[in-house]
Amino acid sequence: MNWSVPLYRLGRGFLALFFVLLIGTIGYRLIEGWSLIDSFYMTVTTLSTVGYGEIHPLSTSGRIFTIFLILGGVGTVIYILTGQVQYFIEGEFGIRLGRQRMESQINKLHDHFILCGFGRVGRRIAHTLKQEGAKFIVIDKNAESFAKALQLDYLAIQDDGTKDEVLKKARIDQARGLIAAFGDDADNTYVILAARDLNPPMPIIARANNEDAIKKYSKQEPITSSPPRLSVGSK
Repeated sequence: MNWSVPLYRLGRGFLALFFVLLIGTIGYRLIEGWSLIDSFYMTVTTLSTVGYGEIHPLSTSGRIFTIFLILGGVGTVIYILTGQVQYFIEGEFGIRLGRQRMESQINKLHDHFILCGFGRVGRRIAHTLKQEGAKFIVIDKNAESFAKALQLDYLAIQDDGTKDEVLKKARIDQARGLIAAFGDDADNTYVILAARDLNPPMPIIARANNEDAIKKYSKQEPITSSPPRLSVGSK
């Protein structure tokens, strides 16, 4: 979701309101010869339509100027209000709606892959999974990685993938397999141990950054260490 669009529109509306106030103040100052404070006061009361009346008698030119000031001010206020509505709908409400939709999709997952880690390697794996039509969910506690996953329209959980409750939230009991793709071998080891305890027969693919990690992984059968390409197919 691109929150910057409604936020930019809202900011642009307030900037326009500032210029309307400035133009109104300068206009009354030049046309009627009023002081700056009287000119600004008249501009504010005119735009707010509070009905206090004229602080000084207006000339014909001043009345014409007031008409255009009202039209410009009302249009600006309407623009700001619609911007606020858009920001609310696409911002706070949109976040809640998107979160609820994702939680609903996650709760329906079965026969899927759990991808722990969405760094450089994790993104390549996700791309392969998507190409082969496999269902999967991404787990990464890094905010930037999580945002990237959402941008690519992947199901994702922003949390610590080494925790049992997080893997349960990703429906590990219904998963087809797990891929540990963290950049830290220790994190991958924790994920393997947790996943093996929660779903013993589930296949696990783990990323290894050194030989020691490969030896540790090999003790946790059945585990494959960093294959060059996944052949996951789809069901």
